[in-house]
Amino acid sequence: MMNIIEREANLKDFLLQKYFESSNNLPSWIITSCVITLTLAVLISQYVPVVPEYAAKFQIFGYQMNKFGYSLTVVSLFYFVRTALGFLYYQSIGDGKKWSIFYFTSTKFNFILSILVIILCITHYYFPIDKSKAFLYYFYFFLFVFIFKVFFYLFHRNNILPQKWYYKFLYICTLQIAPLLMLWKLLFI
Repeated sequence: MMNIIEREANLKDFLLQKYFESSNNLPSWIITSCVITLTLAVLISQYVPVVPEYAAKFQIFGYQMNKFGYSLTVVSLFYFVRTALGFLYYQSIGDGKKWSIFYFTSTKFNFILSILVIILCITHYYFPIDKSKAFLYYFYFFLFVFIFKVFFYLFHRNNILPQKWYYKFLYICTLQIAPLLMLWKLLFI
């Protein structure tokens, strides 16, 4: 992505790039979203207790979903639904022009997060760690990331959230907290 789509930009140039100087924002956002979805599914799949019966009955060419397939499906649906609702949210409040700035800024956040999750995956699978204790650390890490992301979106210089405080509150509750609770319920409860 950095060589072809971002025209051989280094990490510093990519992260400090301004919206009006950038190009190929949509492909970068799609690639980064796919990477974060895949790596999260790889990391989470080891902690999913069971594949629910409705998912286990679903077969394609005689193959059933395992924990990774279920995790990948749920995390993919999570990102797709949250993205679609985010787009509709920005269109419905009359801030449709901010959508492209939003996903430009979100790409940078998810890029750094994907690097961190890749490091967690490598540590999880290739180093001898206690997997049960690691879950608690992962939980605290993602809780910190969630809180940081909310503040990152609130105070970013691109002003990606709407100006009015009640729209910001609506965004945080309906497009950050509620989908995350739905994801938790589908995976672990």
